[in-house]
Amino acid sequence: MTGRHLKANDFRELPSYTISEAAHYLSVPAATIRYWSMGRHQYEPLIQVPRRRPTLLSFLNLTELHVLAAIRRKHRVKMPSVRVAIQYLAKQAAQAIDKRHPLVSRELETDGLDLFIEQYGQLINISQAGQMAMRAIIGAALRRIDRDPAGVPIRLYPFTRSATGDTPAMIVIDPRLSAGRPVIAGTGIATELVAERYKAGESIADLAQDYERRNTEIEEAVRCELKAAA
Repeated sequence: MTGRHLKANDFRELPSYTISEAAHYLSVPAATIRYWSMGRHQYEPLIQVPRRRPTLLSFLNLTELHVLAAIRRKHRVKMPSVRVAIQYLAKQAAQAIDKRHPLVSRELETDGLDLFIEQYGQLINISQAGQMAMRAIIGAALRRIDRDPAGVPIRLYPFTRSATGDTPAMIVIDPRLSAGRPVIAGTGIATELVAERYKAGESIADLAQDYERRNTEIEEAVRCELKAAA
């Protein structure tokens, strides 16, 4: 890999997630994920997906939607204005991958974040306090993304409770583990399997003993799978 140019067929760009799966993992209604991914009527999509028919999203799409979901859940932002701000950010990007995925570019964590908020603020006349609040929530979402040495996202720790910085990062989505489905961080234990056993009647304590994990990790795995979409 040179700079931030991904190799052809990089696993992070491959079509891997349905709209319903992305909605479940991110606690966002499927209709919203579809709107952001596919557009609606005259509105263009907010992200570039690798496959449209049937619609399948990549891991990098999932990280972008994670950032969008955090903004929406906390501030109920106006998506047409966000679209313009994203387009502005993409135009400023130097690398091809950052132009395709501006919401998770390395630059967004630094100067790009100020550019995004400034552009969005000009569109809706957001207050200084509002800009600071938005910077905080976007920053919290970005901190839940691990990156490779080139700055490209490689792991996502989704919010399993609410889009706040103090939500524990016990669950991870890593496209190299369990076919990119959520697992308990530091393990290959799929949250789906834990939740199925819990629904079948096994207790948190028994599951923790069987998997040799803390009770809190098992609880978070169950919460990840059984939470209702926001």
